[in-house]
Amino acid sequence: METGRGLFLRAAAAWLCLVGAASASAPPQRYTPDWPSLDARPLPGWFDAAKVGVFVHWGVFSVPAWGSEWFWWHWRGEKQPDFDRFVQARFPPGTSYADFAPRFTAHDFQPRQWARLFQQAGARYVVLTTKHHEGFTNWGSNVSWNWNSVDTGPHRDLVGELGDALRERNIHYGLYHSLFEWFNPLYLLDKKNGFKSQFFVYGKILPELYELVLRYKPDLIWSDGDWEAPDTYWNSTSFLAWLYNDSPVKELVQTVSYGGNYLLNVGPTKEGVIAPVFQERLLALGKWLGINGEAIYESKPWRIQKENCTCSTWYTSKGATVYAIFLTWPESSVLILPSPVSSATTKVTMLGFSEPLKWQVAPDKGLKIMLPSAVPSLLPLQHGWTLKLVGVA
Repeated sequence: METGRGLFLRAAAAWLCLVGAASASAPPQRYTPDWPSLDARPLPGWFDAAKVGVFVHWGVFSVPAWGSEWFWWHWRGEKQPDFDRFVQARFPPGTSYADFAPRFTAHDFQPRQWARLFQQAGARYVVLTTKHHEGFTNWGSNVSWNWNSVDTGPHRDLVGELGDALRERNIHYGLYHSLFEWFNPLYLLDKKNGFKSQFFVYGKILPELYELVLRYKPDLIWSDGDWEAPDTYWNSTSFLAWLYNDSPVKELVQTVSYGGNYLLNVGPTKEGVIAPVFQERLLALGKWLGINGEAIYESKPWRIQKENCTCSTWYTSKGATVYAIFLTWPESSVLILPSPVSSATTKVTMLGFSEPLKWQVAPDKGLKIMLPSAVPSLLPLQHGWTLKLVGVA
C-alpha cells in the first residue's frame, strides 16, 4: 500500500494541484477511482501557459507573524522556548493560540487592490490559503464552528471576496487546503487508531473540500498535509474520481521542476495589508515580465535547459523560436552561447530593444553575440536579460 498520496497524484516536484475549466484539447473521459486511471489526467492548457502565480499565506498565524505559518506547532507542539518567550513578551499572560483569532481582523483587506497588484506583478493565477494546519478556515465552513473567518476575527468570507476580485480581472483562482490539523481531536483519535477509523475525514475534511469546490468553483485546488496517513484513509481516489467526472472542477495540474510554474509567496498582515517591501518585489517582477514575459508565458522547455558554463543562461522555446535568459552581464558585452546551432536565417534580438544584434559563429561552437554597448546599469532592467533567437537548430 502506498502512503502519503493524500488527495493527489505522484509529483516530480514538491506539490500537486487540481484545476478547473475544461481542457479544449482533451476529449471527455470518465476516470475510475484508482491511481493508474487518475494519473492519466492531462495537464490543462491554461496552467501550462500561465507560468507565474502568487501564493498568499494568510490566517491566524498572521497575528504573531513570527517564525512561520507553523507557529502554533513550534510553540505548543514542539514547545520551542523561543516561541514561548516571544508570546510572553508581546501578549497578555495565559494567552492561547485561540486568543489570536479575534486579532486576525482583516480591517484593511481590499480584495480589488490585491487583485490589481497581482495583475501588475504579471501573475496569471493566485492561490489563497483557505485553511492551514491550524484548522482555521478563511470562509464560513459549516464544519469548523467558531474557528473560521465569518464567526470570528474578520467576520468576512475572505475566500469568496478575493475570488470575486480576481475573476473581475480574469486571473485564475486557486485554493490551498490543508488535510491534517495539528490538534484536531478527531484527527488525533484517528491517528491513535492507526488511521483505521475516519472520523476526521468524513466529519471535517471531505465536507470542507466538497464545500470549497461547489461553492467557489476554483480553477485550482492545492491539497497538503497528507503525509502521516495512507491515501485510503483520506478517501483519495473516490474523491478525485468525483472531482474529475462530475464536479465543476475537472482538471489536474502536476508541477515539474523545469518548464513548470513559478509561485511567489506573499504574507499579508493580520489587517490584510501587503507590506510595501512585498509590493515592491511584486511590481519589480511585473516590470521584468513586461519586457521578458514573451520568453516565459506559454513557453516550453528547449532541448537544453541551462548552459553548462559560468554564464548562467537558461533556455525556453515557443515553436521554432528559442529564448536565452542570462543573469550575468558578460565582460566586454560579448555573450557566448555554446548550444544553439546557427543557420543561414539566424537572427538575434534582445527583448526590450528593437534593433537586431550582431553575432558570429563561436570559435568552438554555438553563437558569439555582441550585446548592446550601453552600460548594464543604464538598461531598462538590471537583473536578467533575454535574447530571442530565430533560425537556430
